[in-house]
Amino acid sequence: MKPPVHDASARQNSGEPSSVLGPNGGRKDRLRNCEIEIVGLVERSTTELRCAWRTLHHTGPPLGLSRDLIIRGLADKLQERAHGGPSRELLRRLLTLAGELEKGALSFNPSIVLKTGATLVRQWRGRTHTALVREDGFEYEGRRYRSLTVIAEQITGAHWSGPRFFGVSKRARAP
Repeated sequence: MKPPVHDASARQNSGEPSSVLGPNGGRKDRLRNCEIEIVGLVERSTTELRCAWRTLHHTGPPLGLSRDLIIRGLADKLQERAHGGPSRELLRRLLTLAGELEKGALSFNPSIVLKTGATLVRQWRGRTHTALVREDGFEYEGRRYRSLTVIAEQITGAHWSGPRFFGVSKRARAP
C-alpha cells in the first residue's frame, strides 16, 4: 500500500519526493510535486483517497461522494496549497455576493466588479473626492474603509449608497 498523499514526513524518511505539504523545496519543486501527486491520485484505492481527504480537509469526505469527486476535491486542495488560496479581493467579493444573496436584494448585480487599483471620483459641494479600490477594501484620504457606503456617509454626513454616490452602476448594454 502506498503512503497517503498527505504524509510528507514519511516520504522524506523513505526517500520519496517531498509532498506539496512539505516544508522543503522551492516554488517549482512544489508545483512539480503537486502535479505528480494529482496524477497519482487516480492510481490510489478509494480507502487511501478517503484517508488523504481526512488529513487535507480535517474531516472525512461527505457521504455518497463519488470516487471521481473525491479525487477532484483532493486535487483542488493540493493545488490550493501549492499555488496559494484565493486572494483577499476574491474572498471579499464572494462575501459581498453571499450577503446580497442572503438578503434577497433585488439590486444585486454580480456584473459590477471593481478592479483593484481603480480610482473612483465624485464632485460633492465644490470639492473633488477620490477613493482608491484596494484589495481589501477602499482607501479615502489616506484611511482604509471596508465599504464605499462608509466613505459616502463620511463625505455627505448622511446615509448614502456608496456605489450610487460614486456612480458605480450597471453599464448600459448594446441593443
